[in-house]
Amino acid sequence: MKALFLLFAAALFGYATAVCPPPANADTINLIERFEGFVPSPRPDPIGLPTVGYGHLCKTKGCSEVPFKFPVTKANAVTLLHSDLTTFQNCVNSDIKRSVHLNDNQYGALVSWAYNVGCGNIKTSSLVRRLNAGEDPNTVAAQELPQWNKGGGKVLPGLVRRRAEEVKLFKTPSSVSAHPC
Repeated sequence: MKALFLLFAAALFGYATAVCPPPANADTINLIERFEGFVPSPRPDPIGLPTVGYGHLCKTKGCSEVPFKFPVTKANAVTLLHSDLTTFQNCVNSDIKRSVHLNDNQYGALVSWAYNVGCGNIKTSSLVRRLNAGEDPNTVAAQELPQWNKGGGKVLPGLVRRRAEEVKLFKTPSSVSAHPC
């Protein structure tokens, strides 16, 4: 009841409330956009899965779940990306124990990774297991993220570059806490 009152009071008096999990930061969004690339109409990605926008994986024939007409604009693709990221922000937040402290760049790198490999893969990953066991986050990210460089069973140069950029983002210092929220 107290929490409900605090939310009501915050809304009534204009106080900002924290969003949990927090949205990925701008550096994360830029990284994802750069590596996914803009695709205005549904087409197969490097391993043959139909995508549109900035890496939206089509769930239905013709990507009919997308609420925009094709070809989508870059603005609509960004809106779709932000909507899609909610799922991956939630799985990163729920799969990593509250005892693990991550800044917004570390969290963002993991959200980018999750967006690329899927929530099921991160949940069972040795990366998450090692973080949850209390190992040093920077060491874990540097050792584990580069291993996720395959698509369709083959090492893909784009994934090698993406993982290197995710490690770089992960290791970028920040005073903004993102996890636990």
